[in-house]
Amino acid sequence: MATSPTGPLPPADGLLSAARRNLRELAHGLSHASHPSTPLLAHAPKLWQRLLPYVVVLALAATFIPVTITVLTTQYGVPGALAGALGVAQAAPLLMLAHRPLQAWWIIFPADILGALVLLVQPADPSDVWPWTPPATVAYFFLLLALGLRETRRTVIAVWAVTGAAGAVLHLIAPDRGSGSALLLTILGGVVLVIGGAVRERGVAQRRLAEQETISEAERAQRTLLEERTRIARELHDVVAHHMSVITVQADSAPYRISGLPKAAEEEFTAIAAAARESLGEMRRLLSVLRSEGTEGDRAPQPGLDRLQQLVEATVRAGLPAELALSAELSSGRGEVPPAVDLSAYRIVQEALANVVRHAPGARTRVLVAPDNGHLLVLVVNGPAAAPGSPLETSGTGHGLVGMRERVRLTGGTLDTGPLPDGGFRVAARMPLPPATATPAAPPTPLPPEDL
Repeated sequence: MATSPTGPLPPADGLLSAARRNLRELAHGLSHASHPSTPLLAHAPKLWQRLLPYVVVLALAATFIPVTITVLTTQYGVPGALAGALGVAQAAPLLMLAHRPLQAWWIIFPADILGALVLLVQPADPSDVWPWTPPATVAYFFLLLALGLRETRRTVIAVWAVTGAAGAVLHLIAPDRGSGSALLLTILGGVVLVIGGAVRERGVAQRRLAEQETISEAERAQRTLLEERTRIARELHDVVAHHMSVITVQADSAPYRISGLPKAAEEEFTAIAAAARESLGEMRRLLSVLRSEGTEGDRAPQPGLDRLQQLVEATVRAGLPAELALSAELSSGRGEVPPAVDLSAYRIVQEALANVVRHAPGARTRVLVAPDNGHLLVLVVNGPAAAPGSPLETSGTGHGLVGMRERVRLTGGTLDTGPLPDGGFRVAARMPLPPATATPAAPPTPLPPEDL
């Protein structure tokens, strides 16, 4: 085996097989378009942008057909009929540049070669440009630009190589007729192909980036949703665990609190206590998983409607003018509110006030919580920001709204959010209550009708 200072040389058959493979790839690139026959700018948002390629190719064909025929007849002395056929063959396929540039090349390139051979039989003139006439050269540049914008790098390299090879062969056939147009077309054609390819690859990169951003946004929204559901699950675990603990204590103490229980009843209470204790253990193990990345603050007692006044007061101390209207029935504790609804109502008000602080600092805000026809109504309405253009955050992740929707959906209620005509924002949630608290109660300080 032959060697070189850098190592053994590859065998000759390996070089031949690599050359044959590259030639097959180039031939495949010339015979198969790399894109569907959709027009250039077919997906542009505006109509004039979608029509622009058709206008351009019509203008090119309308310009180069008569110019080519005129140059062939007047400058090169080609008979009119033959000049007309060559002119149409060399310029009419320009109409295909918008959607099928490679197929247009398969027509224009042979027509240009045929035109060069026809010019060979015409009387030679030292000032004549050969093998490619000036109109054919300029039209070919437009063809190469269209190929660079639509085809892959392999295809444009094959087109450039075949064009250069054809020019070299024609120069060898008649070296005395050559005027440098073949070399000019090869050099400038390569530049045009590079420019078109760079523009195409930049467009492809931008489309891929946009697709990736869309995928990332969807993944971010899904991750936010999962985080909110995990947070809700942790909080609901505390509520359910409390009731399971009460069940365990009551079942264990029933034989001591109630005298004269039958043996079967005592065994039933014992079984209930054991099942409740086992369920509580399972839930604690689940909680340890859900809180594996949490903080000690997650283990604090879950808040409810009894903490709303403290929440609003803390918001006022933070500089947000907020008012709370809490139904007398709820503030006195007489109304029975399910734990899930109690916790969800507090979290909805908390998230709504946090959004006002972030996006409309200083806005006047009112909070209403009251029973309403068998539901708990939670309404948070804020006005426009105190100073226009002064939000602390110009764009949000939607984390708070996602949490609100998940909480309301969990309780079987409805959520309505949206901007107000005056520039404010409205959050309205309705969550079902048990029949015992279904009677409506008017809040002590109802909101004005214009805020509702």
